[in-house]
Amino acid sequence: MRKLFHKTQPTQMKRIVSLILLVLPAALIAAEKPNIVMIISDDQAWTDYGFMGHAEIKTPEIDKLAKRGLAFSRGYVPSSLCSPSLASVITGRYPHQNGITSNDPPLPAGMNMAKFRSGPEFQKGRERMNLFMDAQATLPRLLVKDGYLALQTGKWWQGDFTRGGFTHGMTKGGRHGDAGLDIGRKTLEPIRDFIVTAKKQEKPFFVWYAPLLPHDPHTPPKDLLEQYRKIQPNEHIAKYQAMVEWFDQTCGAVMKMLDDQGVADNTIVVYLADNGWIQDPDSPHYAPKSKQSPYDGGLRTPILLSYPGKITPAVSDTPVSSIDIMPTVLKLAGIKAPDGLPGIDLTDKEAVSKRRSVQGGIFTHNAVDLEKPAASLRWRWMLRDGMKLLLPTALESGAEVELYDVIRDPMETKNLAAEKPAVAGEITAALDAWWKP
Repeated sequence: MRKLFHKTQPTQMKRIVSLILLVLPAALIAAEKPNIVMIISDDQAWTDYGFMGHAEIKTPEIDKLAKRGLAFSRGYVPSSLCSPSLASVITGRYPHQNGITSNDPPLPAGMNMAKFRSGPEFQKGRERMNLFMDAQATLPRLLVKDGYLALQTGKWWQGDFTRGGFTHGMTKGGRHGDAGLDIGRKTLEPIRDFIVTAKKQEKPFFVWYAPLLPHDPHTPPKDLLEQYRKIQPNEHIAKYQAMVEWFDQTCGAVMKMLDDQGVADNTIVVYLADNGWIQDPDSPHYAPKSKQSPYDGGLRTPILLSYPGKITPAVSDTPVSSIDIMPTVLKLAGIKAPDGLPGIDLTDKEAVSKRRSVQGGIFTHNAVDLEKPAASLRWRWMLRDGMKLLLPTALESGAEVELYDVIRDPMETKNLAAEKPAVAGEITAALDAWWKP
């Protein structure tokens, strides 16, 4: 073989190389592209993980993921409500930029929610929200354009899965997931089948795993519930904590699939929660300063990135945002990001070190005006140099400006706005420079 190439002329060499490229298995070419699995918890507080120091909740599988990858302990989502939070992850843009600010369309005056959801105005409004997603260069849309197969499972608000750019999926158009919500709670087989399909077609793949876990209804397996009842006397809290471990077990099952299929070493795994949840001890619902609020109990989440051999394991307490996930994944996949994405590449140490602030907006559950994001805005918030400002709008009648030192006061118990007006003013100016409605 050495003699053959030694005697080959340059023109002949080019022909030989061309022939080799033609006959190379497509799998070898596809292997250059990483697979991507995105795991999104649904309604889980930033405190509720073993690796984050929780004394009772056990999350061994997510703990392993945090240990083997890049773990940002102070991650944030821009909005503490499911639909806008998920839309910001998949579009890489803030809710006021992609148009999806709320869970549902405007509720007509005097109409209850149940009647509204069964009527034509609700469907018309949902379709308008779906059109906002159609207009976006979503992460799966860009990946598919580059040769990927993309699977949607779990929570999905914007119509049929294809409207997000997925090639495969479970949701057919229901309000927040319909058949997709079986994933994790009833089955994981659609993910296994999809990975097998991608391997047969010799294509890289993207999996969106966003189960209705630990989201209510809190109906954990009996063995887990009994385990937490022994250490947690409050029934509502015991059920929630058992749900968190159940979700963790499903994460482990997904990770095992990657190992079993022989693709784990070439797969990027991303983890975050869509928004926080603080369990109300007196009801099945969430407590204040939690979901739908501008506090860390609703906004903060660990953000984890694992890519064996490519991402060096490390822990960072630099604030980062779920807005950063899309440009990071695209960079790792060798795909040019759309112009104007506000996020940064989280594997770029210099870019992360320069990050001074993360921010977002909290909007009404039902939009006030689908065409005007600012009409639904309740708060803007910004975490800057360790100080977090909450700036209410007229929709929050009587609310005051709040300022917290979240490093020393992570539960946001002492409002420093009156004591530090200069700091509040500086962050307000930075918020206005980001987005002034």
